[in-house]
Amino acid sequence: MPDIDPAGSALESSDSATETDAAPLLAPRDGVPAVSASRSEIARAADLLASGRGPFAVDAERASGFRYSNRAYLIQIRRENAGTVLIDPVSHGGDSVEVLAPVAAVLETDEWVLHAADQDLPCLAEVGIRPTSLYDTELAGRLANFDRVNLAAMVQRLLGLALTKGHGAADWSKRPLPDDWLNYAALDVEVLTELRDAIASMLEEQGKTDWARQEFEFLRTFEAAPTRRDRWRRTSGIHKVRDPRALAAVRELWSTRDQIARRRDIAPGRILPDSAIINAATVDPDSVEKLTALPVFGGQRQRRSAQVWLDALARARSAEPPSAQEPSTGPPPASRWARRKPEAAARLEAAKAGLTELAQQVSVPVENLLSPDVVRRLCWDWTAVADAEAAVDEFLRACSARPWQRELTVPVLAQALTSAQT
Repeated sequence: MPDIDPAGSALESSDSATETDAAPLLAPRDGVPAVSASRSEIARAADLLASGRGPFAVDAERASGFRYSNRAYLIQIRRENAGTVLIDPVSHGGDSVEVLAPVAAVLETDEWVLHAADQDLPCLAEVGIRPTSLYDTELAGRLANFDRVNLAAMVQRLLGLALTKGHGAADWSKRPLPDDWLNYAALDVEVLTELRDAIASMLEEQGKTDWARQEFEFLRTFEAAPTRRDRWRRTSGIHKVRDPRALAAVRELWSTRDQIARRRDIAPGRILPDSAIINAATVDPDSVEKLTALPVFGGQRQRRSAQVWLDALARARSAEPPSAQEPSTGPPPASRWARRKPEAAARLEAAKAGLTELAQQVSVPVENLLSPDVVRRLCWDWTAVADAEAAVDEFLRACSARPWQRELTVPVLAQALTSAQT
């Protein structure tokens, strides 16, 4: 367990007080590089990166909210003695994995530094670019117990620089990309390696370097579980729908929209908003006139697609209605435990109390100390055994808890489960 600095709160106040003195970081020190888009330009970018040394600062821009896919539309990479390269991974006219292979090969030679790596790793893997070593500055900030871990806040706190507000939520599939967008993109990797060094020093002082190493390796090798089967149940506002037939209509409208969005690579909400799905499913119109009288459907674009939505509603009327609740593979919401399984509710309360105290002792957010979902599953499924610590450790290991997490939490959880049982 790391030493706890009793002056931590004073240090926090000191850092916050200097934020107003941060120097604005308005443009990359070497200027904004030209975008490498063709096969030959991307190969030259790879050669340039190979001529540098040290870790690679990496970032990617997507078009979430505009496109169905989560693909990367711009990749930014910076390396000492090489500078920054901006790569367009979609405009080369060939197979992205093949065209970007020279870049992928260079990036395998040293550590990557990313901020919020879990957002960018999937879209980079899609084009064949994967790290062999990883450092996530956002996750490091969480382990250091920073209140704010977005890139701008951490750069300001640790480096004394102020990043200007950017275009992270923009439509990065747009071509050509505006100059101010490219400036913003280049700045995202401008000081990332410096930020890595600063937060690494802080974690070293707190005795958390090995914790961070384990977390980064878990993140690098993590494979997401398959998408849940009933994604249509996540439609915003579905809690208002009680009738099974209306639920069937939500399912059919959602599925139809998803097929169109996937085919056209457009964000589903731009095809038809969730609110329109809920409204149509509840009213259940059976003619073009009735459908187009509803909000949204009366617009020119939706009028042209009216028959598509009417066909979906017709299919819903003859389909088997879905169950009111999606079959669950885990425990129910904790709010229901006291009634359904009070002994599990008592275990969860004791476990939360113990973990909260431990999190304060080691100065790590409780959700980073151990996944809340893992804690709930443990408390719901727990059966008293002679060696509680061994059983808890086995459970956490099966749930992919890292060694540092198990070392800290197993005694606390075993004690909480045992005391709640008695």
